[in-house]
Amino acid sequence: MPHPAADAIPSTVNTTDPRKRFPRSARVRTRAEYSTVFNGARRVSDPLMTLHWLPADRPARLGLAVSRKVDPNAVGRNRVKRVLRDALRHLRADLQPGDYVVVARSAARQASNDEIRQAFQRLLRRLRALPAPAADGTMPPPVAIATSTLTEPASRSGPAEPAC
Repeated sequence: MPHPAADAIPSTVNTTDPRKRFPRSARVRTRAEYSTVFNGARRVSDPLMTLHWLPADRPARLGLAVSRKVDPNAVGRNRVKRVLRDALRHLRADLQPGDYVVVARSAARQASNDEIRQAFQRLLRRLRALPAPAADGTMPPPVAIATSTLTEPASRSGPAEPAC
């Protein structure tokens, strides 16, 4: 007999946005996949991590390499991985397709979660895998002036009359 409170539970238990999950299909998983990325990828570095990117036709996938040299405690290594997975989860829709592998450095141990996230985004932008952020502020972006208006001499007869 089912529990009486079971009727009160909505049928959709998963309340998270499905685009924000980190499914298996979004991970670089096997040794062969890691080797392929390390051997053929573009690479950029930061004091906190190195990012390898191998463009491909499939949606963005993430691989993480956080060794005991980064932090001897599993809690610290898992924190770095959790922050990077969360960052990719939110950026995945905007990323260029391909495989991304992050190799964390020992400086990531002392870095805050926000510093790790910002370093990851900075490396993605350096690879041009992530579009540049939109300009903040209230002013519209500058408009390019046509070169023809700069080279033509101004009329000295006054303002032009509209044609009817």
